[in-house]
Formats: sequence, C-alpha cells, structure tokens
Amino acid sequence: MRISSILRALAVLTFIAAAASQAFAADGYRIVHTYPHDPQAYTQGLLYEDGYLYESTGLNERSSLRMVDLETGRVLQHAEVPQQYFAEGLASWGSTLIQLTWQSHIAFVYDRFSFRLLHTFTYKGEGWGLTQDGKNLILSDGTANLRFFDPGSFREVRHIVVKDHGSQVTQLNELEYVHGEIYANVWHTDRIVRISPATGNVLGWIDLSGLLSPGQVSDPEAVLNGIAYDAAHDRLFVTGNLWPKLFEIKIVPEAAKLVPANHQK
Repeated sequence: MRISSILRALAVLTFIAAAASQAFAADGYRIVHTYPHDPQAYTQGLLYEDGYLYESTGLNERSSLRMVDLETGRVLQHAEVPQQYFAEGLASWGSTLIQLTWQSHIAFVYDRFSFRLLHTFTYKGEGWGLTQDGKNLILSDGTANLRFFDPGSFREVRHIVVKDHGSQVTQLNELEYVHGEIYANVWHTDRIVRISPATGNVLGWIDLSGLLSPGQVSDPEAVLNGIAYDAAHDRLFVTGNLWPKLFEIKIVPEAAKLVPANHQK
C-alpha cells in the first residue's frame, strides 16, 4: 500500500506531525495486556465484535479477511481476497462485514458468520480506512476528508474535512469509532488523531511512540495501523502492519503524565 510514495508521504507527515504537536499536547498510553499477532499480516482494517477480532489484511495476492482469537492470535476463519485486489479498511454492519479495496473503487460485503460474499458496491476515490457510527459508514481515502455513506444504498450523504486549528490533517488511515469520536491512524506516524464526527475538528492526539521496540520491527512498512474497540468492556486495542503483537491500552491524558507516579491515584 502506498509503498512507492513513502518518501513523499514521510515528508508531508513530518510537517503535519510538527504542526499538530504545537496545537495539541498529545496524550500517552499505558499497556494493559499484550497479545500475539500474526507478523505476516499486513493489517489494514481491524475491529472487535462479539468476542472476536476481525481483520482485513492487504497487499496484492496476499489480501484476506480473517476472524482471529484475541488471546492466542490464532486465525479461526479465513477468506482470500481475489489477488488483483489490495484489501483495506473493514467495518461491521449488522450481520455483515464490509471490506474496502485501495485503488479498485470496490467494496466487498460478506456475511459475518460464514464469510460468504453477498455483494459488492463501488465508490469514488481510494479506500483506506472504514468504521461506522451506528447510522453511517465512515470512509477515509488518504486525504483530510472523511466521507459518510448510507449503509443501505451506499450513497455518500456528507463529508467532513479534518482540521487541527485550521490546518488540514491528511494521510488519515485506519478508523475506529470510540466514545462518540472518530479515531484515525495517521499513516507512517505513531499517532492517532481524535476527530469530531460533526465538525471534523481535531479533539486531540494520542502518541503511541515506543509501543513496539525497534528490534521487533521487521520491515519499513511495519508501522502502526490497526484500532479496535470493545464497547461492552471499554477496551481499546491497537496493532500495526507486520507486527508480532497486539496491545490493549489505556489512554493516559497529557495532564496525568505530568503528575509524579507516586501521586497518581
């Protein structure tokens, strides 16, 4: 995914991250639990539903849809995506799973229980990340735009432009809807941006630097990219492309990071 434009993307993101850090001091994190993750999985979409992780993995000729056991990382169910497609973001809707593709302008709709392909729909532009807010599907395409689609007709109903104090935030990638906010990985950074779904305004940043040690990174593309939320138990999971681990984390507000550890409750 986007491998040919890494240098250009990194230059853009360095500027964006610097601007963002001036606008908002980023929250940190605390690791609650570490789980195994397939280090060959090029994670592009991740979600948690009814006790299982569902994962979309990318790359042409290697893309797949998976149901994964959280505790062991074992793949319980698997469907290959036709080799001409580069799979991307993933969201659930009712009893279905919806999987984007990068540049093919096509999404696959599966039965969540059997992984049977039910139908497809098309959309304009690239597909990067996908989530839903209970009313609409929300799609990122690598720009500062997030587009909202009616899940029945797959018609675009509105869009927002993500801005941090007036500056557009681009390279928005994997998405998750958490506590009424949109969480988005910013491609090739260690940051998640929190976004207002009503206005597109940035509500804050989460800095996940150091989550995976450098010795565990096997590839330049082994970057943060995967957010899943267990709403029933208020658990947040993150992982990355080609990462050997998946982490359950708690967000540590910036103010709390400034308090000495022995003074924290």
